Amino acid sequence: MHPAFASLSLAHLRTLDCLLQLKNLSHAAERLGCSQSALSRQLASLREAFDDPLLVRQGRGYVLSEHAEALVEPLRQVLEELNALRQPAAFDPARCERRFCLAASDYVAEHMLPQLVAVLEQEAPGVSLEYRTWQAGQYALLASGEIDLATTLFDESPPNLHGRLLGEDRAVCLMRQDHPLSAQAEVSQQDYLAFKHVRVSGGGDKDSFIDRHLRALGLQRRISLEVPFFSAMVQVVGQGQALATVPEHIAVQLARLHGLAWRPLGFIGHSQRYWVVWHQRLQASAEHRWLRNRVFEVWRQSQFGVQGGHAPAP
Repeated sequence: MHPAFASLSLAHLRTLDCLLQLKNLSHAAERLGCSQSALSRQLASLREAFDDPLLVRQGRGYVLSEHAEALVEPLRQVLEELNALRQPAAFDPARCERRFCLAASDYVAEHMLPQLVAVLEQEAPGVSLEYRTWQAGQYALLASGEIDLATTLFDESPPNLHGRLLGEDRAVCLMRQDHPLSAQAEVSQQDYLAFKHVRVSGGGDKDSFIDRHLRALGLQRRISLEVPFFSAMVQVVGQGQALATVPEHIAVQLARLHGLAWRPLGFIGHSQRYWVVWHQRLQASAEHRWLRNRVFEVWRQSQFGVQGGHAPAP
């Protein structure tokens, strides 16, 4: 291979395409936004690279050499394929056969996953889902591609993540319907510490702000059980006197479904923000953009979600 040919750039190929189409140096220079002398130098380089005159002077104009004639269509095809790398074809969900991995809590799986599956089945019957329980801090799985999308709670976004705010509300205390604290309008710090606690680890960081607050005061709550599932927490809380600290929209739904009670925390104010998040390597993916938009829409339309607005990508 001639060294000059090996050093050809995309700009050289576009210049050659313009010359082969117009067969006129002044017109080609005008279209390319360069001087005619600069274009003449580029043509000389192209002639050296292809070892062919390419444009042959005839009268006051040029005609294509035999080799140049043979280059016209292959060159146009190459340039179109290169442009397609930058601008992929429009995404058609009906033709998509990709498998996505979505991670969230079992609460999301129970109350919103069926709606999401119904939407996907209608729009993209070839798409399949793998569902995992999201644990706080599993961001490396988003970076590696093991998980495509997650819904979680956090106060500060980890690096290299993009996200969309699903909603926010306060944390409250979930308890048995006839719990001693259910007679009060809100739970005081003293009463909060007087009972054992069940902590739900799946789905994101829901209550570490409580522990930070207590540590600053030299205090600590008694966590008698830590489980990844809301369903297990509900059973334990409903059969004893343990408390659970959860977002209000979840407490409202679980109280209605399982005959529980919930009360605000009177000793601390904390807004919890929950997001759908993905790694920046998927930010420009048309398939992934379609999926995350569907997840957001299902959440927004669900009676179990809190209306959330748009937020800058964290």
